[in-house]
Amino acid sequence: MKTGMKSENGRRFRAALVQLRASRVVADNLVAAEALIRAAAKGGADYIQTPENTALMELDPERVLAQVAPESESRPLALFRDLARELGVWLHIGSLGVKVAERRVANRSYLLAPDGGIAARYDKLHMFDVDLPGGESYRESDYYNPGGTAVLADLRPGGVPARLGLTICYDLRFPALYRALATAGANLIAIPAAFTKQTGEAHWHVLLRARAIETGAYVLAAAQGGFHENGRSTFGHSMIVSPWGEILAEAGTEPCVVFAEIDLAQVDEARARIPALGHGRDFDIEIATSTDESARRQAS
Repeated sequence: MKTGMKSENGRRFRAALVQLRASRVVADNLVAAEALIRAAAKGGADYIQTPENTALMELDPERVLAQVAPESESRPLALFRDLARELGVWLHIGSLGVKVAERRVANRSYLLAPDGGIAARYDKLHMFDVDLPGGESYRESDYYNPGGTAVLADLRPGGVPARLGLTICYDLRFPALYRALATAGANLIAIPAAFTKQTGEAHWHVLLRARAIETGAYVLAAAQGGFHENGRSTFGHSMIVSPWGEILAEAGTEPCVVFAEIDLAQVDEARARIPALGHGRDFDIEIATSTDESARRQAS
């Protein structure tokens, strides 16, 4: 690697990110996702991640509510569990819409084990409620329930023990979440996303690299990319970033699979070189105000 860090063969596995351009038609999205997941497995991946909104890209709350189901009845989840079992891989579905009440949905990420079992669930914590320049407006909280719990999962891709911190898209902008996951033992951090083209062009690369550098963990971020049927444009550029902040793999905007070799010894090495996770301190915040009359007169 560029950093010259040491490696240990017994702590390596192959990761793949599936980049999609999901539509309003769930059946079509499942066909597209399955084909690329199979390609990732054929390419030797032990851990495969898909983006946020794998089965449906939709902005209209009524269309979302009409097409999602409770977890126990979710056709996409059943298909992906069968696929993980058939391929014998750790399959991380970036997120699916799951109905949790009559008119409420969870944006839920699923880590599926090689036996098809659900190893972990994570509901997106932070809702994307923004008005962007140019007239773009998003209100996830209109129909999504935010999660209330950060989630880590132990897994063994390629037989290698690892600990994964689960996050989704807009979570990326809240660094305290990532520090908490890293201090709780995460050496891999997942950030499946559907970043808008506008915000992605400005912030995607720098935020992903910052989260990797701050935590000394690998960051794996599968993304949606291109112009979608619902009129939204997403940035793409699915990316795997090393604990030292190097971009190891990056897609463009087209649907595809990208691969990288993960060496968890690099996590230990990066954290030893910059041990910032162990140097955090509690502190108070003080707002300083001047009581010196001459200082006040000079400022005025």
